[in-house]
Amino acid sequence: MEPLTRRTFVRTATLAGATWLTPVGHMLARAAEAKPKLGATAKSVIVLWMQGGPSQLETFDPHPGKNISGGSKAIDTKLKGVKLGEGFGRLADQMEHISLVRSVMSKEGDHERGTTTIKSGYRPDPTVVYPSLGAIACHELPAAGCDIPRHVSILSSQWPARGGFLGDGFDAFRTDDPAGPVPDTQSFLVPTRDTDRLKHLDVVESAFAKGRTRRVGATLHKETVADARKMMSSEQLKAFDVSKEPLALRKQYGDTPFGRGCLAARRLIEVGVRCVEVNLAGWDTHANNHAFHATQLKVLDPAFAALIADLRERKLLDSTIVLCAGEFGRTPRMNPLGGRDHWPGGFSIAIAGGGIRGGQVIGETDPEGKAEVKDPVEVGDLHATILKSLGIDYEKVSQTPIGRTVKFAEGEPIAKLLKG
Repeated sequence: MEPLTRRTFVRTATLAGATWLTPVGHMLARAAEAKPKLGATAKSVIVLWMQGGPSQLETFDPHPGKNISGGSKAIDTKLKGVKLGEGFGRLADQMEHISLVRSVMSKEGDHERGTTTIKSGYRPDPTVVYPSLGAIACHELPAAGCDIPRHVSILSSQWPARGGFLGDGFDAFRTDDPAGPVPDTQSFLVPTRDTDRLKHLDVVESAFAKGRTRRVGATLHKETVADARKMMSSEQLKAFDVSKEPLALRKQYGDTPFGRGCLAARRLIEVGVRCVEVNLAGWDTHANNHAFHATQLKVLDPAFAALIADLRERKLLDSTIVLCAGEFGRTPRMNPLGGRDHWPGGFSIAIAGGGIRGGQVIGETDPEGKAEVKDPVEVGDLHATILKSLGIDYEKVSQTPIGRTVKFAEGEPIAKLLKG
């Protein structure tokens, strides 16, 4: 394995999604040091991303006893008359803090296109890459004193959150199971040799810069390397290390990569990270739908419930939005393989914290499986709601690299979801 020098770290950082350390990323990050937004309720977002598209009928919108349930069962929650899919025993006790939107409407039933739509609020367009919620939050909100990436994706999915037209510097930094170390952040050299190499590199760079001062300065290479070294030595990296937490708390989240990812997400927002995306793959249930969902809920239920409880205990829920979503839902009809296929019209998300009113359900789907829904919610409306809670102007217009003008969200905030 090649020793980790400043040069190799900057190169591998880009591959790992840490383009915030590249010259362009550095300039964008510096430009993003905005003033605090007045009236903002939330300051961070945690996205629990259900890769593959979970079935609303086995999770947040069960219809027990109806043909569309396919025999799946439901359980009562703390909210009178509101049920969750069987397997959400712990989350059921937290429902007074969570809102369910059961009527989300999308026009994209393909995994990649659906993912782009939900994460960015816009349908894919070959002429522009739209930024994700986390990228917008990092671009618009200040992050003084944060030495590590402010946008993080744990157990990163095939299509991680992007910076889009805001710049690659706002792409999510991708990392794996918090049980292991953060990749490419530790030198393989003894300290003295590492220091010597840095001195030698400085000699080479100084010689190269002679006669090229303006051009070299424009690359921000030295600043980029300095930021990389700062991250490598930062105490904030310990936020990824969930072994620092009490064993009892770790058990509440569940001894799974996803559970550890959710615990790490809470630790990361405490040190100033704006958005953490924690991914749970395995929801693409074209066959054996019920069994796969039962397995997935054994992972999701303890982690989601523990995260809400932990944030509340630490007085962080009011300043942190928690969104649980996938790229689409699943068909009301079971297919011959006992599975459910893609269903982008009328599926569910769960949202809590950060100025979001909990303990309610918005929208209804037809219990007989028809496509009509009551109180439909467009994806752009959901994005506008979250951005408003963050104190971000969701109608702010940006210019893309090809000169197009685009709003952060193409929708209106959902009044029923917002406090006050």
